[in-house]
Amino acid sequence: MARRAILSVTDKTGIVEFAAGLRELGWELVSTGGTARVLEEAGLPVIPVQELTGFPELLAGRVKTLHPAVHAAVLARPHPEDLEELGRFGVEPVDLVACNLYRFEEAAACGLGWDELVDHVDIGGVTLIRAAAKNAARVTVLTDPAQYPEALALLRELGEVPVEVRRRWAAQAFRHTAYYDAVIAQVLGSQAGLEPLGDRMVRSWRKVRELRYGENPHQRAAVYREPLAPADSLAGCEPLGGKELSYNNLLDAHAAWALACEFAEPAAVVVKHTNPCGCAVAPALWEAVEGALRGDPTSAFGGIVATNRPVDRDSAARLQEVFLEVVVAPGFEPEALEALRRKRNLRLLTPGTEGPALEIRTIPGGVLVQEPDRVGWDPQGLRVVTTRQPTEEEWQDLAFAWTVCKHAKSNAIVLARGREVVGVGAGQMSRVDSVRMAVWKAGDRARGAVLASDAFFPFPDGVEEAARAGVVAFVQPGGSVRDAEVVAAAERAGCAMVLTGVRHFRH
Repeated sequence: MARRAILSVTDKTGIVEFAAGLRELGWELVSTGGTARVLEEAGLPVIPVQELTGFPELLAGRVKTLHPAVHAAVLARPHPEDLEELGRFGVEPVDLVACNLYRFEEAAACGLGWDELVDHVDIGGVTLIRAAAKNAARVTVLTDPAQYPEALALLRELGEVPVEVRRRWAAQAFRHTAYYDAVIAQVLGSQAGLEPLGDRMVRSWRKVRELRYGENPHQRAAVYREPLAPADSLAGCEPLGGKELSYNNLLDAHAAWALACEFAEPAAVVVKHTNPCGCAVAPALWEAVEGALRGDPTSAFGGIVATNRPVDRDSAARLQEVFLEVVVAPGFEPEALEALRRKRNLRLLTPGTEGPALEIRTIPGGVLVQEPDRVGWDPQGLRVVTTRQPTEEEWQDLAFAWTVCKHAKSNAIVLARGREVVGVGAGQMSRVDSVRMAVWKAGDRARGAVLASDAFFPFPDGVEEAARAGVVAFVQPGGSVRDAEVVAAAERAGCAMVLTGVRHFRH
């Protein structure tokens, strides 16, 4: 008995060549709809699926392969009783299924609504793939045109596809349908208004590229993009110049870009190991770049810079003076792009501004999921708790420092003056040590600066350290049992203190 294959594919890449190879080996070809037409036009003999089922395609093609004559042929185990049962009903076994699915992901990317999208939800294809994958003991299932050459080579050399290969392709098939269903669940769930943090979470990602390595050379890494994320999202955007991106490059680029996008005025950010070490806003972008690089020139070496305006010639000239890993911006003017591309290893990225809907981090056995911290500076929620009120200039610096502080790792302390970061203390185990670090980084620039703290001061020592260095105003959430002592320390130093009632921990 000739072996039989069912071919039913949306992506018809390589299907004619594959079918021709099967015919040369004496296989019978069963096919559906558009795939059958393509094969017939290529001069290949095809058995229409309706000859197996005794039914035409129904409901405008919604029902083609959903029939016992198809699924019994695929699901029959290599047992005599199964094959005998097939014989009683005149069903011939199927030995290979090549199938891929309707393009739901592409349709969703076009912004279609529910009624149009459901026509792109594949039913018969998913069922056919799952049936073939379940029966990998006997059946070969192919869901990717890249598998066709290997399948033909094995059939020509061995006369069959070995069971270990069938199992590998079956596992890939289950991954194929799981991804497909996850995309559908995400898209339709969003359209239906399902709770993002519901009792079941289904996510899907598609690999964009392999990375050189992870945080360290001995760790493998890759970047994946959510199916409906904008093509210019950070995960998907293609570098305009420079060498291959690394895992750390992308983490730092995200940290820098997220902070740069917080500001309405021209802004520049320098990040090192996901912490801002420089940031400034100014009337002109080149001035903001200069200010950001001034924040911590030592740490800026080998850092990542992000701007919230297209990089112009003057800004590029200042960026060229420093060794940087990545520059992230909404665009690069032609002269700036030409100049920065001369630095062969400098990566240039132009992502869109849309941030993640959810933040997801792994822990052993699961994931932690949270909404992004989108709370910004809210003048209505502020409370001045000292006798001295901040001056107008100090208010501007406090708002600026508070915004930067949200993007530094806790315990985060940011000193700013003239809407430039002059010192940062981040990631320390005690808040007073973060203050000491920020003051040390700032040096003489601490005098006249303001200080933002991402969480309350548990003791007055942090305020006292900063005041001794010349800090004149503080912004912090408040909420400590020692708030009165902390405020009293600011009063004694003649400083202003503002409470926000909002904490910005970032771990």
